[in-house]
Amino acid sequence: MLAAYITYYLSSKAGVNNWLAMLIFAVIMALVGILMERICFRPFYTEFSRVVMISVALMTMLQQTATILSGSQTLSIQSYAQGATNLGITTVSNEKLVAFAVGGVLLLITLYIVYRTKLGMEMEAVAQDRLGASLQGIPINRVSALVCGLGFALAAVSGSMMGAYQQLSPYMGDNINIRILMLVMLAGAGSMNGIIVTGVIMALLDSVCPVFFQSYVASAMSCSVIVILLLIRPKGFFGHEM
Repeated sequence: MLAAYITYYLSSKAGVNNWLAMLIFAVIMALVGILMERICFRPFYTEFSRVVMISVALMTMLQQTATILSGSQTLSIQSYAQGATNLGITTVSNEKLVAFAVGGVLLLITLYIVYRTKLGMEMEAVAQDRLGASLQGIPINRVSALVCGLGFALAAVSGSMMGAYQQLSPYMGDNINIRILMLVMLAGAGSMNGIIVTGVIMALLDSVCPVFFQSYVASAMSCSVIVILLLIRPKGFFGHEM
């Protein structure tokens, strides 16, 4: 949400190119993420409930600030790609195709970092056993800060892309937050491959159900399927216990 608003003001008010605005804010948010990890999250890494409370408080503060600043204005970011493409069975806007392509590239980069780099191995070690990783000489605080910065940067890119094909709103991130929570629970903690597979399943449910049912019924049905799957496999389908 914050990325969408900042990208809008940089591109519409300051005349900065959309792509450049997104890149600038992604870098800024990466630095903010590193700072937030140090100030807000690191002191409570053993108390997950407090981390969640801090995150919810920050989210609420940002939403209320955006509401005050934007008021009732209807805002949207200038399009990253005009027009639409006929794919044979359906027509898709180029905006969504560009968002899909950017997301795919970022996913591949993230997978490479996780599975092919020293940082990725350190991330896995810290996620599995923070104390054990520290005893092996891994700089756990630096790894946590870098991961948090990476997460903030990815969120900035996705927010900027979303803001170009839907109206800006202080609460535009609520729906995706719910989807992320469901995705992680269904995939299981610690499994990147599981997140990809279950992400495809959820996307198919969200795409196919509305074809046959009204939007609110389709949303309820897709959520119900996920709840049933969680009843069958409470720990998720691909994850390991952390």
